[in-house]
Amino acid sequence: MPFPPLIKPPRLAPGDIIGLIAPAGVISQESIDKSVAHVEALGFRVRLGAHLTAVHGNYAGLWAQRMIDFNAMFRDPEVKAIWAIRGGSGALQLLPHIDYQMVRAHPKILIGYSDLTALHLAINRHAGLVTFHGPLAMSTPSDYATKHLLDVLMDPRPQTVIPMAAENAARATSAPQFTLRTVVPGVATGRLTGGNLSLVAALAGTPYATDIRGSLLFLEDVNEEPYRIDRMLMQLQMNQPFSQAAGVMLGVFEGCGPAPGESALTLDETTDQHLRPLKIPAVTGWSFGHIRDQFTLPMGVQARLETAAQTLTLLEPAVS
Repeated sequence: MPFPPLIKPPRLAPGDIIGLIAPAGVISQESIDKSVAHVEALGFRVRLGAHLTAVHGNYAGLWAQRMIDFNAMFRDPEVKAIWAIRGGSGALQLLPHIDYQMVRAHPKILIGYSDLTALHLAINRHAGLVTFHGPLAMSTPSDYATKHLLDVLMDPRPQTVIPMAAENAARATSAPQFTLRTVVPGVATGRLTGGNLSLVAALAGTPYATDIRGSLLFLEDVNEEPYRIDRMLMQLQMNQPFSQAAGVMLGVFEGCGPAPGESALTLDETTDQHLRPLKIPAVTGWSFGHIRDQFTLPMGVQARLETAAQTLTLLEPAVS
């Protein structure tokens, strides 16, 4: 199925209303309060989803309750952006029930990462809307993360050069997962797609999967042992070989080392099995993932990866 023509949501302006939703995991009142304070501190107003406090096991209510909030925010003309409070699990349940034509008819900024990958990929594929793989509303992002998020959402430019976070480079001295590595050097240009590896792999072969052909594929995960990372990468490769992409970027995989005392490959040894044979640029340790210092990736826009400069350049504005 071909992707629909790409459309971009209107840019954010100071004082705009941002709708807060919980489309996946259950959230606490503390998380709601923290998210409200975060949004207001950035100079925006808040509108709360009607079912934020709903609970259904470890989900933030029944899928139908979460869909009510999702639909209400897209249809509300006063809401200019929709920000997920947290990830967790459960966003996959919404995909068959989304009215993608309605989403396309009401283009808005949608922000989040982790389990929100499911919504990003499905909306990008079926509605053609640019959405934003970035911090969650309840996150405590760094100045680096906040500045880049607001630049992308509020200040559209023909090109935006994204350098890696100096804070992450400093952490690499004691935490090797933060090390910037070029596995295959080069320059690549393509459409940004990807997200949380667990979700990208879960959607492979479904009507909601991304198409990696000619893309800049970005992947990250958290708290997964290397053998599980290998399994998910194999699943993706058997569905669509990475060699069909323009380039591959792996972020910071926090908590993804082997269990203590276990005979296992390291994370780098595991990922290198998939990246080293490629004839396209491939990097690891870039500044996105379950980390504070993360840059925001607008899904679907054209970008350029330069391994020598360690930069990602957005080649078009992500908002209108």
